[in-house]
Amino acid sequence: MKVIKLDAIDSTNEYLKDLIGKQLVDNFTIVTAENQTKGKGQMGSVWNSEIGKNLIMSILIKDFIFDISKIFNLNIAFSLAVINALEERKIPKVSIKWPNDIMSDTKKIGGILIENSIKSDGTISSVVGLGLNVNQTYFQDLPKASSLAIICHAFFNKEELLFSIVENMKLNLLTWNQQSDLMWQKYTNYLFKKEFQCHFRIKKIKISWALFKVFLL
Repeated sequence: MKVIKLDAIDSTNEYLKDLIGKQLVDNFTIVTAENQTKGKGQMGSVWNSEIGKNLIMSILIKDFIFDISKIFNLNIAFSLAVINALEERKIPKVSIKWPNDIMSDTKKIGGILIENSIKSDGTISSVVGLGLNVNQTYFQDLPKASSLAIICHAFFNKEELLFSIVENMKLNLLTWNQQSDLMWQKYTNYLFKKEFQCHFRIKKIKISWALFKVFLL
């Protein structure tokens, strides 16, 4: 397992994807950074992190997904790896806010971004990015954010946490074929507010009838 440690980068996901485009990269290659200037979240959101305080990582996963319809399996395997590593450190009330936010009680402590690439021969590789708030204790204008340090009143070793997540993930991938049903159930059980009725507000979108017909086709 190769680990590339960077002081600063725009995005560890982008760095790893660029590296893959230039050379052969081993499975489970990891990129970490102390500072990420253009960290990405779900649907184009920005992930901000205080320098040196949090776990910022991306990892290459190959030879796990062989069917495009099974892509979400990786979300489950990696999300549970993060949850397991956190529970090993006694982080309370951890859950997964669908699809990829990591929560402790009602506070967001992390986010996962998975970007998949399908080659011409049909093989699928994935870059899995994780931003986890570890030792940051101040979040300006982010009332719903928290960190392991705030929650547990203690500081954590980021490198030990990284390797714990990776080892848990490797175990999940190795045992997926035998335990996929169990992992799906565990993922479901960890879903944030799964027993609660939630209300959503959908923005009004203007769309032409011609474009709507294209979508129907």
